[in-house]
Amino acid sequence: MFSYNTKGTCSRLIVFDVDENDNIHNVKFIGGCSGNLQGISRLVEGKNIDDVSKLLKGIKCKNNTSCPDQLSHAIEAYKMRDKAAVKQ
Repeated sequence: MFSYNTKGTCSRLIVFDVDENDNIHNVKFIGGCSGNLQGISRLVEGKNIDDVSKLLKGIKCKNNTSCPDQLSHAIEAYKMRDKAAVKQ
């Protein structure tokens, strides 16, 4: 399970799993608008992380970001962490 502290949104934390095929699972937003965030979680379930990131990146709400945009940032942070682990 990967955790990401959001910035500039009502949700505070995003947690999710990524399988061996780079598909995202079990996305949960802590805080924020429950119904909308449950919808996002269901819509991205089982999708490729690169496709999800491209689709959601740049969606704006307040503070020049949004919960979907923050999920794209969380995916990028996951990928950077994964690359750092490979280099070691």
